[in-house]
Amino acid sequence: MSGNKFSEKLRRLTGTAISEYSMIGNGDKVLVACSGGLDSTALILILNDILKRSPVDFQIYPVMLHQNQPGFNPDELIKWFAKRQIKIEVIYEDTYSIVADKSFNKTSCSLCARLRRGILYTYAKKNGFNKIALGHHRDDINETLLLNIFFEGSLATMPAVLKAKDNINTVIRPFCLAPQKLIVDYAKFIDFPIIDCGDCGYRDSFKRQKIRNLLLDLETKHPNIGASILGACKNIKANHLLDKNYLKLKED
Repeated sequence: MSGNKFSEKLRRLTGTAISEYSMIGNGDKVLVACSGGLDSTALILILNDILKRSPVDFQIYPVMLHQNQPGFNPDELIKWFAKRQIKIEVIYEDTYSIVADKSFNKTSCSLCARLRRGILYTYAKKNGFNKIALGHHRDDINETLLLNIFFEGSLATMPAVLKAKDNINTVIRPFCLAPQKLIVDYAKFIDFPIIDCGDCGYRDSFKRQKIRNLLLDLETKHPNIGASILGACKNIKANHLLDKNYLKLKED
């Protein structure tokens, strides 16, 4: 697949997700959460491209949260975006100190994510955003589904659209239909700078990494398994499961 085909396919899958789940409508003001990583950077570029082509009147505003992690430097990425007439708003909140204090010798990505989400929700409300776009892709959704099945005993994953508990913010995931490999290939084609969390000393949980490795191993033997797992999330037969709240007894 040529480089331009990566862009076209990712844009098409994103557009399909936006349409299928009614993610964005006229007048929407969308905060696009930018971590500086591969997925969120790609999401900004693809949404900006869709914005230029779409008949829907909406706005996107990339926002980066600087959490004071050691070694985290977004300057190069901000300059790279500026050359393409895309402004990245940076907000500063020292959540690193909180995470370091609460999670000594433990994985802390979940705590960090909760703090980050709360800050972005508050910022969105104060600044009139009605949607928050996150860069989670198909693999994230599949991993979360299996994590919940294997370790939580629940049948749930990341929804494409989620109304927050505050009943104000709405989270959307425009990459929900896109496999991570496509985003990686697109990133290589565009060749944009990527920054990670910095030298925070904490990384994603071992459980998620095990699930990720399991899926990668399965996909080498069954290349369509990722699409099939996502398809299962879209084809629920609740009365064929064991939750009595959804069980419909067959009448004679």
